Amino acid sequence: MSEDKTAAEQIDARIAALDDWRGATLAKVRAIIHAADPEVEETWKWRGVPVWEHAGIICTGETYKAAVKLTFAKGASLGDPSGLFNSSLDGNVRRAIDIHEGEAIDEAALTALIREAVAANLAKPARAKK
Repeated sequence: MSEDKTAAEQIDARIAALDDWRGATLAKVRAIIHAADPEVEETWKWRGVPVWEHAGIICTGETYKAAVKLTFAKGASLGDPSGLFNSSLDGNVRRAIDIHEGEAIDEAALTALIREAVAANLAKPARAKK
């Protein structure tokens, strides 16, 4: 995708290019993220990965043939009472949610997880300036 497009435009183009359940799922989680955190910033990193940030990375939205994967940068430190995390469970820091075709998204639980990730980012200690 063109480097002169904004991150939002690149994400729009990715969603449009995925003219199947993956595009619809990515669009839905994007809407949930924006509703959960109206101050979220969209970025486009690592050769084509949508990233949502607020005081640091909240999560990424990768698309694969069989899943849309939301990887939470600090997922291992977040509470997950609804059990949304179902992938990357052995990692020390990250945790992911793989959403497969036909699966319902628990919007309330995902909203809570996003808000917790933002709170964790905002609570991180400031780095000392050298």
